[in-house]
Amino acid sequence: MAVVREFALPDLGEGLTEAEIVRWMVQVGDVVAIDQPVVEVETAKAVVEVPCPYGGVVTARFGEEGQTLDVGRPLLTVAVGTPDGQAPGAPVAAAPAASADGDSGSGNVLVGYGTSGPAARRRRVRPAPAPVATAPAAAPPPAPVPAPAAVAAVTAPDRREGPVAVISPLVRRRAREHGLDLRALTGSGPDGLILRSDVERAITAGSTAPVAVAAHPAPAAAAAEGTRIPLRGIRGAVAEKLGRSRREIPDATCWVDADATELLAARAAMNAAGGPKVSVLALFARICAAALARYPELNSTVDTERGEIVVLPEVHIGFAAQTDRGLVVPVVRDAHRLSTEELSAEIGRLTEAARSGGLTPAQLTGGTFTLNNYGVFGVDGSTPIINHPEAAMLGVGRITPKPWVHQGQLAVRQVVQLSFTFDHRVCDGGTAGGFLRFVADCVEQPAVLLRAV
Repeated sequence: MAVVREFALPDLGEGLTEAEIVRWMVQVGDVVAIDQPVVEVETAKAVVEVPCPYGGVVTARFGEEGQTLDVGRPLLTVAVGTPDGQAPGAPVAAAPAASADGDSGSGNVLVGYGTSGPAARRRRVRPAPAPVATAPAAAPPPAPVPAPAAVAAVTAPDRREGPVAVISPLVRRRAREHGLDLRALTGSGPDGLILRSDVERAITAGSTAPVAVAAHPAPAAAAAEGTRIPLRGIRGAVAEKLGRSRREIPDATCWVDADATELLAARAAMNAAGGPKVSVLALFARICAAALARYPELNSTVDTERGEIVVLPEVHIGFAAQTDRGLVVPVVRDAHRLSTEELSAEIGRLTEAARSGGLTPAQLTGGTFTLNNYGVFGVDGSTPIINHPEAAMLGVGRITPKPWVHQGQLAVRQVVQLSFTFDHRVCDGGTAGGFLRFVADCVEQPAVLLRAV
């Protein structure tokens, strides 16, 4: 007798709470093997294929392409085993997902998942729904028209006792951002579970609630309806991170023009000597690693809860990469231990993975410093926004021929503008200026790197 196993959207790591379905890779009625990818989803970090930990016949799918699902919500169900006298895809007897039927399971573990035995199947324990308080007998409200239920929940919350029936941290965050009392909402999910849609309805209802005391309401403005683009996936993550950076970090920017003629000559000589080619971005990454060794306070983060600056021992340099899905920041780990050729090879590998959508969440997180080469877009300067929770970012403009005084004579040189944005909580202008001046000196005289730590 076959049993039906439910496979929920797993925790894909790095604190992600939801994912958008990009492409279904199986249909209802298809036979799937253990660890076979069944759906491609886009998180705030990357596009990944999700393998199913069960083998059998797909009996149902939950969610359409383009729909966003919270972690822990069902993705699909699989009939494990072959029912006697029953065709594949036909209805089968349902059984609890944790039933001990002895079948072998997946060895492919996403965070919190893996089915090497029935015990490895972890199920979320939903908190008990809050008890519904009985409304006390009282005179009816003076308003002749009662407000909608959702509006009443926002404007006159019924504060109940007991735990709040919420699993998703995203739901809690949305409610907190809009000042909603989750105890006052009635969840539409199983056992009264409060879903994101419940919170969104309450937010919408609160923003459109009529004002009872307005004697002469203002006429509605006939605003032109434009094209709406949802802020979700990678684009939504970029918006959230940059917005948080602006809200939390008191940043400041300084900049300098530098003569990059000698740097380009050094790169040409290195590439002419044979071996792997060295990119300009790799040279700047090498320079930044040396500069951070001299000014380690800029390789740090601020612990606001404890009121401390945390200077980090390892240098993980992220670099901004533009892709069809938006801006991503792959991270070169342990950049301070890599040679210039190794940095160039790793940057090239991560860039190709970014363009093909093959970056993993781990390759997009954990950076301690970011390098932004906006010169590839043909612009000279910028004021970079710090990649929260880091403390600094170096921006590199285009390298272009300009008039320059060289050895007392006016000459045409290859000039680049460098912009350096830093968290003013971790250092003052002297440290930031020293860092940027050291970077500029290395650009103008690459032999300075030979003296670097």
